[in-house]
Amino acid sequence: MPLLDVVPDLERLAADRVVPELLERGFCCVDGLLGERAGDAVLEQVKDLHRTGAMDDGRLAGSGPAGPPAGVRGDKIAWVSGAERECDAINALLKRLDHVITVCARSLDGRSITERSKAMAACYPGNGAGYVKHVDNPNSDGRCITCIYYLNKNWKAQEDGGVLRIFPDGKSCAVDIEPHFDRLLLFWSDRRNPHEVLPSYAARYAVTVWYFDSDERAEARRRFARPAGCEVRSS
Repeated sequence: MPLLDVVPDLERLAADRVVPELLERGFCCVDGLLGERAGDAVLEQVKDLHRTGAMDDGRLAGSGPAGPPAGVRGDKIAWVSGAERECDAINALLKRLDHVITVCARSLDGRSITERSKAMAACYPGNGAGYVKHVDNPNSDGRCITCIYYLNKNWKAQEDGGVLRIFPDGKSCAVDIEPHFDRLLLFWSDRRNPHEVLPSYAARYAVTVWYFDSDERAEARRRFARPAGCEVRSS
């Protein structure tokens, strides 16, 4: 597994940055999560998933075999547990995210966060595809915190597009997050944070993970015959 560069102290990052900003603004953006060498390794593994045809068209929850209507969502995705062959760098990323969220959970309104989704490795292929304005968890399926780790070197938003535009609840204006390499974005997954991905004109790579509120997740499992959303594991 690749060595990490000098990276933030995760305990301090969670306590001093992530928790206060989630509670105050509803989102938090952190640069330099892994460092260049480890970030490069994640990028290459995500690119390999794309190159080898392991990615399928992104779908909406409840969409049929044909997928979402044209123009709604244009990314290619693959679900990764981290245990797969040649996914050790993605696994290292997941462990760091687990650490951050475990520390944060102690201070987030008493939430019990003990599960997460697999990693969703994604590519917008650069043909102008984006993702229309939506909410990750509009129906209380248990998803609590969305974590997106970006992998795009030398990204120029004015030329390449691909900005994630978030509309924080109670704020008068939107916030644009450019998908720069080694940047982590965290935000509440519920209706507090509608967001969209603007059209991308260069290949745009990211890894997304959702962390679950265990109580809400259990209630969702009671409501539905099978769990809504993504496959999960204990963190």
